[in-house]
Amino acid sequence: MTEKELLQRNIEEFSRVQDWMLLSEKNSNSYKAMRKRYIELKIILMASGVNLNELDMIKE
Repeated sequence: MTEKELLQRNIEEFSRVQDWMLLSEKNSNSYKAMRKRYIELKIILMASGVNLNELDMIKE
């Protein structure tokens, strides 16, 4: 997998995780698990130089 493909995959997963988080109750165990992955993906994307201003809907 190329770097570009990996970056695209992470962006798509970041978007999906956010969609699921917005549909979940903040105090639920599933939300907490998704939040952990959200933070991991956010760090990966930021380290890759992706500007998350428009992509990040959760803003946590």
